[in-house]
Amino acid sequence: MVEKLPSKIRIFTTPGCPYCLSLKEFLKEQQISFEEINVAGDQKMIDYLIEKTGRAEVPIIEIDGQLIVGFDREKLSKLLNLNKN
Repeated sequence: MVEKLPSKIRIFTTPGCPYCLSLKEFLKEQQISFEEINVAGDQKMIDYLIEKTGRAEVPIIEIDGQLIVGFDREKLSKLLNLNKN
């Protein structure tokens, strides 16, 4: 049985954010492609993310339109069906 991976993953980051770096490394290790959007200095994008999440922090992960604030390895693994036994 082939598990379906999300069709689109975007991550919203800023330079120097250690959690953003950890998230990117995690996704690369799992061989999951993603689009990275640097929101530093992009007030329009920051306002959009605050409007959608109520938070002004990174990373924010968007999986098929669902926004998740922060890098929670366990939660992300479950959402991406990475828990393999």
